[in-house]
Amino acid sequence: MTELLVLAIALSMDAFAVAIGLGSRHQEHTGRLALSTGLYFGLFQGAMPVVGYLAGLGLAGLITAIDHWVAFALLSIIGGKMLYESLGEPIEEDICHLSHRVLLTLAIATSIDAMAAGFTLTLMSTGLWLSVISIGLVTFLFSYAGVFIGARSGIWLEKKAEVLGGVVLILIGVKILIEHTLLS
Repeated sequence: MTELLVLAIALSMDAFAVAIGLGSRHQEHTGRLALSTGLYFGLFQGAMPVVGYLAGLGLAGLITAIDHWVAFALLSIIGGKMLYESLGEPIEEDICHLSHRVLLTLAIATSIDAMAAGFTLTLMSTGLWLSVISIGLVTFLFSYAGVFIGARSGIWLEKKAEVLGGVVLILIGVKILIEHTLLS
């Protein structure tokens, strides 16, 4: 359960960083923006791992001997991508008008990583639905809070959240690899 919570927090860091950026740039109607952002990001972040999980089940028979290496590679790539993105400009930099279409696009963009991470859920002892609900709920809470944090503090936390998320995902990948190679 602890591993699931850590995974959920790490996956939510992308959405949290974007929410901070949105809050810092759109300080009017913060409560409504926070709720919309939390719902969009939480829903997609929770749903996308199902796609990855189902793909992982479909491939499980084919890659059982190397599934830990695949999980390590996917989490390392996702974590590395988050670290790389923390060096660049935020994706919401040029967004002036926030519509449902824009929030939907941002929700999909921030949840693609969760789809890839969903593959690793086949290697965890928690059930799929508990994982999906946990990831979605944690992302909702972080995104909701991120808008308020951004509205009050600006964007200085944005990059730090992405770095933290990236490092944690890489560490989870290393943990899976160690557990399946050295401890089995």
